[in-house]
Amino acid sequence: MMDDFSYAQPLTGQPIIGQATPLAARDERASLLVIADQMDAPDLAPVAAAAGFRLLGVAALADAPVRLDLQAQCDTVLFFCPTMTPLLERLLVQLETQAIQNGMAVILVAGWETVELAFACLRGPHTQLLCDPDRTELAAALVAAGQHRPVVGHVHEVDREGARLQQLSEEVGRLARTLDALTERTRMASPSFDLGPRISDRPSDYIGMPALAPIGAPLQPVEKSAPAITAAQVRDLLRARRIRADFLPGDLFADPAWDMMLDLLAARLDHERVSVSSLCIAAAVPPTTALRWIRTLTDKGLVERQADPHDGRRVFIALAQEAADALTRWFGASRRLLSA
Repeated sequence: MMDDFSYAQPLTGQPIIGQATPLAARDERASLLVIADQMDAPDLAPVAAAAGFRLLGVAALADAPVRLDLQAQCDTVLFFCPTMTPLLERLLVQLETQAIQNGMAVILVAGWETVELAFACLRGPHTQLLCDPDRTELAAALVAAGQHRPVVGHVHEVDREGARLQQLSEEVGRLARTLDALTERTRMASPSFDLGPRISDRPSDYIGMPALAPIGAPLQPVEKSAPAITAAQVRDLLRARRIRADFLPGDLFADPAWDMMLDLLAARLDHERVSVSSLCIAAAVPPTTALRWIRTLTDKGLVERQADPHDGRRVFIALAQEAADALTRWFGASRRLLSA
């Protein structure tokens, strides 16, 4: 007679003498590993639970390379790197390499000191880069990372998309409240959840980004009879957009993609290079929002990453040729309308 190797028999309410206690149900939640200094697992456990994750543990930056090598399976890594350290570049490269190989999601929480390096190391398709995020931004990133891993037993239905979006909104709100309670603890030294600097917080006059090195060729007008566009004209348009906040609520007219493209056009006309942090400031929105827009513009082929020939730890952002030509044509068309 063949032995029965099936799993535990259905429970009847009474234990069977001689039968082993059934194993606990398998935890199907996505796994989360946190890499950060000055954080403890007990503090982060409620955050992981609120985001629907199973917390694998917390590793200090010094221990992270070995922990990543030994970690057999991990769905998401939350990595806090607000300050520059000698180990950071190697750790970012290792993390992104493993993310590509294993398909895991990564959330990089950088500061203004490290955002350039973190952006230069971005490689994984499921990596989110945040810079000095507030609680809601961090909560949204965790929820998005959890959605990257399909939940067992759930099938996506188009007609239920509205309900799903509502559920995601509720998950972000619940997680944000959990983070809010966590950051009230005095021993939680990091991360900072304050809003990053915005250009609207600075003096009203828009100031172009400083030149770093010559790049690109002068743009030619589409029509030979049309006057050439100058960087001063583009920056005048940006100044006009900035002073709207002196008369109307600024958050009603946020258009970071357009502001960034105008800033890149002005830099191109002046043969300047634009760093990631400079472009984030030009966007006039929190840096994490600006970073998302930079990635969107890059994915759509409107802007390009350009390596810094003098520093491999930094990349510049520039307009793609087609986008630059389209903006040039737009300026020509808008000036004809205004002069008509």
